[in-house]
Amino acid sequence: MEAADFMPSEAVIAGIRKDIEAYEAKRASTYRQVRWRVPLFVGLVLVFVALVAWLFNAAADPNEQWFSTPHVFLYVGGFGAAVLLYFQAVRPATRLQQSFRDTVLPMIFGFVRDVRYQHGVRPNSFDRLPRETIGAFNRQSFDDIISGRYEDFPFELYEAKLTEGSGKSQQTVFKGVIVAFETIEPFPGMLVAARKAGKVVGFFRGMFSSKLQELACGVPELDASYEFRTDNVDAARPLVTGRLASALTWLGETWPYDQARIALNGSDGFLLMPRSKNFFELPDISVPIDYQTHIAPMIADLGAMLATAALVRKIGAADDAAG
Repeated sequence: MEAADFMPSEAVIAGIRKDIEAYEAKRASTYRQVRWRVPLFVGLVLVFVALVAWLFNAAADPNEQWFSTPHVFLYVGGFGAAVLLYFQAVRPATRLQQSFRDTVLPMIFGFVRDVRYQHGVRPNSFDRLPRETIGAFNRQSFDDIISGRYEDFPFELYEAKLTEGSGKSQQTVFKGVIVAFETIEPFPGMLVAARKAGKVVGFFRGMFSSKLQELACGVPELDASYEFRTDNVDAARPLVTGRLASALTWLGETWPYDQARIALNGSDGFLLMPRSKNFFELPDISVPIDYQTHIAPMIADLGAMLATAALVRKIGAADDAAG
């Protein structure tokens, strides 16, 4: 499908341009407001910390000035306060941008029926995503969530970031878009096409996923980069060596970013498309919004992902149902 297949009508585009004009009228004044709020709010903290540090020095031993225990606590507390006040200073910009997204995002996806937009909440389908598709993680965050009906099937599409560990040892397990959808025919069990893990990760994955058996698709390039695991080998084998292999080969040729993943779990299908950049991110408040530069690519991105999901959901369907 071409990007033009997903573009809204001229009337919808005209409405979007009006919303952009309204946003631009507020953006310029909000940007000016943020420009003075940030140095003022953060500067007040720095002045306070410097003043209190000077008072500490007056009562401290000369050898401990600037680096005594009270100083350290003051610096740590001052840094935390500066970070909090920074986010408070830029809050008008954050609120304006989110308000614009709340208005425009549902509007621009005119090819999606019953479209619904949410932000920062836990998607309904996430708990049904087989963890074997991703691996272990202990933190998750969600950004934009779009749900509705595309063609003849309901879907939930969301930006997710999943991490394991904490502090300096924290690693990103997955960052990108997850598309959850209803399959044409339920798969009798679970089937996962996941990124091939290293020996250590694979050992622990095997320990905690002992009910899943591994099989090969017969395509050397795919078997070298993917692990195909299932709890129903007989049902999975014809899919893994047929439509699933074809879909992954096509994704490898058309998705220019990291390795896509697929999971089937009963009537639930999942398409995971990694990407470091947020798909539906607006430019900084200092940058004017342009329809062709910032809005049209969002529409094309979402349309391409849903068209890919429509292809993937046919993997387990009978030939006559798949059309």
